[in-house]
Amino acid sequence: MISKLAQVMLYVEDQAAAVTFWTEVMGFEIISKNKNDPSSEEEMKWIEIAPESDSATTLVLFDKKAIAEQSPELNLSTPSLMFFTEDLESLHNKLKQEPDIFVGEIVEYADYNERLFNFSDREENYFAVLEKMKN
Repeated sequence: MISKLAQVMLYVEDQAAAVTFWTEVMGFEIISKNKNDPSSEEEMKWIEIAPESDSATTLVLFDKKAIAEQSPELNLSTPSLMFFTEDLESLHNKLKQEPDIFVGEIVEYADYNERLFNFSDREENYFAVLEKMKN
């Protein structure tokens, strides 16, 4: 039986830019890398990232073009991902300062005691962030 979701694959146009976005803007950590030639960043095949080093689920950034050539049958669309945060306001304000990304307005769902907003990365892939409000 399946016990947890381990990894989510994100297929990106520019791996280096995606790593920069997720680590420098979103605060994720690089968990591991795989590349053919350890001395060349250009040979990197995938980069595993997560919000924290001990996260149960990680994101794995793959080069979309390389995957399309290797496995043309795969659906390379970006999955709809919902992240959680303890401080929605701060994250929302931080992302609004970033150039070249869309940040939606905070929406409150009082019946569920939740607030959320959506944002894009620099490749215009959209994600959402949710905060469970304290009573």
